[in-house]
Formats: sequence, structure tokens, C-alpha cells
Amino acid sequence: MRVNLTVNGEARQVDDVWPGESLLYVLRERMGLPGSKNACEQGECGSCTVYMDGTPVCSCLVAAGQAEGRIVTTVEGLGSEDALDRVQQAFVDAGAVQCGFCTPGLVVAAHDLLARTPQPSDPEIREALAGNLCRCTGYEKILDAVRMAAKS
Repeated sequence: MRVNLTVNGEARQVDDVWPGESLLYVLRERMGLPGSKNACEQGECGSCTVYMDGTPVCSCLVAAGQAEGRIVTTVEGLGSEDALDRVQQAFVDAGAVQCGFCTPGLVVAAHDLLARTPQPSDPEIREALAGNLCRCTGYEKILDAVRMAAKS
């Protein structure tokens, strides 16, 4: 099957997509966008989170065919070639990146939170990031990064 979608502002077409193929696989393996990570493949860890039509989704749970005609924004599409998005920059500045596996999903989740709630409280930050698992950081630097991005 052929899937037509817009990814990071660019119209894209992917041919020979098989029915069980995930959006995550298409993004990583067919489009060369490795930002979203393949960890649990069950929508439990959040590492594959992308925006689809402006709503965060676990791309491992979205069949590629469901993305037909949709607008997808990955972690790569948040910033520009010249500058990182404020959330991406805050993660770097706060030292919130260790192994980096969870980072793309956390950045997308934090980006979504700040778009909805520009000055979130700590409980709001924790709730917004609750669907993202990290095994390295202990979360404190991640929370610092979201607080920092909210101030910028």
C-alpha cells in the first residue's frame, strides 16, 4: 500500500507499506528519522511519541495506514536546522539527557504540555510526563528542563 502524509512540514509518500507496519517503523526505517525510539512496542514507555494532527501519540501503536493524509511532527521537526526548540535546548542545558532513549518522547510530551499550559506547576509537569519512562536520570533533571523551558 502507498501512504501519503506530511512529516515535519514536508509532503512525503511511502510505497510498499505492509498492513502491519507501524508509523514508528515508517518514520525510522523508511524516512530516515531516527529520533523516535523503538523501546517497548506496546505504547507503555513513550519513547516513540510524535504529534499526529497536533495530538501526541505513541507511533508504535499507530498502523502506518492510519497516517494517510495526516500531519506528523517528530522530535526532529520541533526545532529548525539553525536552532533547537526551547524544550530541546532546555534538556541539553539542564543535563536531562543521559542515554537518550527516552528523550525524544519526553521532549514531545513536554512540548505539548507547554503549548497547553505555559507555566505548569510541578504536579502538572509530573502528570504530563507520566506516560514516559526513563531508566537513567531519576527524572529530576528532566523536571528541571521543563521548568527551564517554561521560563524561556
